[in-house]
Amino acid sequence: MLGDDAELTAAVRAAQDGDETAFRTVYRSVQPRLLGYVRTLVGDPDAEDVASEAWLQIARDLDRFSGDADRFRGWAARIARNRALDHIRMRGRRPAIGGDETELTGRAAESDTAGEAMEALATDSTLSLIARLPQDQAEAVVLRVVVGLDAKSAAETLGKRAGAVRTAAHRGLKRLAELLGEDPESVGVLDALPPQREPRGRAVSSATVTHTRARTQKDM
Repeated sequence: MLGDDAELTAAVRAAQDGDETAFRTVYRSVQPRLLGYVRTLVGDPDAEDVASEAWLQIARDLDRFSGDADRFRGWAARIARNRALDHIRMRGRRPAIGGDETELTGRAAESDTAGEAMEALATDSTLSLIARLPQDQAEAVVLRVVVGLDAKSAAETLGKRAGAVRTAAHRGLKRLAELLGEDPESVGVLDALPPQREPRGRAVSSATVTHTRARTQKDM
């Protein structure tokens, strides 16, 4: 397990034992990427509220979670997606991202560091480009290269096959490259995307729950 993942796994387990400082560490580690995903679903004006609702559920249900950092990111993304879809249904609106398209095969795109990607994908211009992708592509790109899920975890979040998510992410990245080519001001953004993560073949570690403590967003 890599350093950042090991630290997140340890923080999740400590938070499950009632460590409020550890929960804040989990929140600060996961929130920026999770918020970027929510923005692709509901748009920027409502993203903070939807993400807050997701974190309230994450805090409430954390004691039921079992797994490592990768599984936690996927679990949190599923909660955020459900809250976003609930928000869309309540508002009677369509998702911020576009309609579905058929799958295409292809290799994952080469890319740069996650830190730069977070900065690049936080900009309105880049989010607007992602919003122009078909829904399956936009979600696959954000889950795989922003949230940092491997294909299996992203597939579980979306209720699809891992192969379908891989090809949707590949086509989304390819289309983003085309859109960036049409927008000279956005040159360099695609190069900042981190590599799509693949499973490392490790068994999932279980977290033992010993205490239940209430957490609120004001403590984050």
